[in-house]
Amino acid sequence: MPHFQVNDRCNGCLACVQNCPASALESVDRGEKRTILHNMARCARCGSCWRICPQDAVEFKHLLESDWDEVATLNLVRCKVCGETLYTKDFGEVLSEKLDTKVDSLCPRHREELSRLASVYFFPGKSRMKMGEKR
Repeated sequence: MPHFQVNDRCNGCLACVQNCPASALESVDRGEKRTILHNMARCARCGSCWRICPQDAVEFKHLLESDWDEVATLNLVRCKVCGETLYTKDFGEVLSEKLDTKVDSLCPRHREELSRLASVYFFPGKSRMKMGEKR
């Protein structure tokens, strides 16, 4: 459904076209037909067309109450342990490329646990010491 709608009360008077401050409305006459065009990118959503229309043909509510349009759907990468969403697969690939290393798919909590376990395993005596402490 287009966001800008005109109902069947439109009589082609062009009041909306002539009073649009953003030049988002235009009319084209071809043969025996007049077509009114709307450019959503130019539309300021000011409501002038809706207020000026003598026929109440402009249904401005669709400009204000529009649905969400899907623009991209991407695969997610989740923490290998808890399943928390981390980032998209494509973002992970770019990150791995920029860092020149494979990014591990662990959330901050599980990354910290892994780091703590590794320090206990590989450096058993130092795990109880705080940074900067001397023995």
